[in-house]
Amino acid sequence: MKQLEVQIMGQNYMLGCPENSETRIVQAVHAVDDAMCKIRDLGKVKSRDRIAVLAALNLAYQLLEPEPEPAPAAIAEPAPEPASHASQAQLAALLERLDAALASKNPPH
Repeated sequence: MKQLEVQIMGQNYMLGCPENSETRIVQAVHAVDDAMCKIRDLGKVKSRDRIAVLAALNLAYQLLEPEPEPAPAAIAEPAPEPASHASQAQLAALLERLDAALASKNPPH
């Protein structure tokens, strides 16, 4: 198995990479890095562990979100606006609740 050095949120990681999977691993790393950096840049969460958990929840939520069914060709409507705006608002509320719950369980030292 090939070793691949990557960087997520400014920290280096050495990952095992199956043959012919480097492109997919790099795409996954970019998705995780983007998700974590967005949460960090909001400035509300400081702990790397909490940022990682919130990013994992974001990515899992996106994977589990059902895709809209295509409209029949006879009823040609404009494509619906991506659910990202509504989803982001719901997700932001969920993240705030999660952060509050984590903060109450792990008070700062």
